Amino acid sequence: MSAKTIATVNPLTEEVLHVYELMSDDEATQVIEKSHSAFLDWRLRSLEDRAAVMSRIAEELRSSAEEFAQLMTNEVGKLLSDSRSEIELCAGICDYTAKNGPKVLANENREVPEGRGLVTHAPLGVIYGIQPWNFPCYRAVRYSISSLMAGNGVLLKHSENCTGSALMLRDIYERAGLPEGLFGVLLISHEQSDAVIENKLVRGVTLTGSDRAGRSVAQKAASVSKKTVLELGSNDAYMVFDDADLELAIKACAKGRLFNNGQTCVNAKRFIVTEKNYDAFVEGYVKIFRSVVIGDPTETGTQLGPLVSRRQRDQVHQQVEQSVAKGARVLVGGSVPDRTGWFYPATVLADVVPGQPAYDDEIFGPVAAIIKARDDEDAMRIANDSRYGLGGGIFSRDVDRAVKMASALFDTGMVNINTYTIASPDMPFGGVKDSGYGREHGAEGLKEWVNVKSITVAN
Repeated sequence: MSAKTIATVNPLTEEVLHVYELMSDDEATQVIEKSHSAFLDWRLRSLEDRAAVMSRIAEELRSSAEEFAQLMTNEVGKLLSDSRSEIELCAGICDYTAKNGPKVLANENREVPEGRGLVTHAPLGVIYGIQPWNFPCYRAVRYSISSLMAGNGVLLKHSENCTGSALMLRDIYERAGLPEGLFGVLLISHEQSDAVIENKLVRGVTLTGSDRAGRSVAQKAASVSKKTVLELGSNDAYMVFDDADLELAIKACAKGRLFNNGQTCVNAKRFIVTEKNYDAFVEGYVKIFRSVVIGDPTETGTQLGPLVSRRQRDQVHQQVEQSVAKGARVLVGGSVPDRTGWFYPATVLADVVPGQPAYDDEIFGPVAAIIKARDDEDAMRIANDSRYGLGGGIFSRDVDRAVKMASALFDTGMVNINTYTIASPDMPFGGVKDSGYGREHGAEGLKEWVNVKSITVAN
């Protein structure tokens, strides 16, 4: 394969699915210019007209769900059931946006001295998104639908692993009535991406990825004074307090670690359990992980599919080995299966302490780190002892106290109490610290990519 091509590879079979030609610099510029040209007309469409297109995109996603879900599973190895659920989540985002967008983005009247004030939410222009492979549809829909609803043009540089999914999403948008070219897919290299950020027609940049990638993109965007929204990695902590419903906590925490083959920024990753519950939690948790069925992600009985690539699988295993070398103990899993496909077993690590990758870093695979805390307060201290702050959770029968601790003490952007969830169209999504900044979803997400414009009219 030449340096001017990229390929998608099936993680189950390790076979090439499709080879794509990278765009030349001129071709990439043409995609940007076409998005901007379409934006000039789209921005003048009423909020209600835009909302109608969002509704049709939801319909088109649902009618294309089976084909799209199979493509995503083939490209990245996620369970077919998870791919189907992802499509429905994306359709739900479109439904939410169509229903609430016109109201959230409507003009607001303000009282001002000796005059009349008006606040409008004008589109910015072309918004550039750099997105990862773990949710081929959702990651692109999440920023693009709110941006389009606001009247912007949108560009997508997706991970090469799911190039086919990026192109299919573009086709779905246009079949639903989105103006041709308004949503442009860029098949470009990382080096070419910097030129996109610098292009004068691009007005904002959003990235979902590692904290290292986020810093690089933010620095480049800052050098040309462009806004960024970053949703970066995390090492989400789920705390099991003294008064937790232990059976509920074990089941939810196991689900939270294995969801999407363990390759999610908001997977539950560190499990901080008080001394009172520690032994029972470990016993129950390990029992579930021992029984996890690995296999073909298209088969109904499979619980854990392959990781996205050999590189990803090898990195996960290296982090496990480094943690063990620094004192962690493997309770189940921890070895690479001898089989075709980039599989890694459901793995549990105990004796996890600072200085180990399992404690300090994000392991993007089905590896759980169980940490013992003295009591509830010590659990909160350990949870906050991280450079990350995207999501997390608390298990406690005293819900009012858990809410107060989540609100006042938990240094993270999102908190689940007595459950594990990943995203909801009406709840803001985003983090703090090295997990990034800015919000997607909800009213907050709808207003991320607008020019909040003040207009004052004299009496």
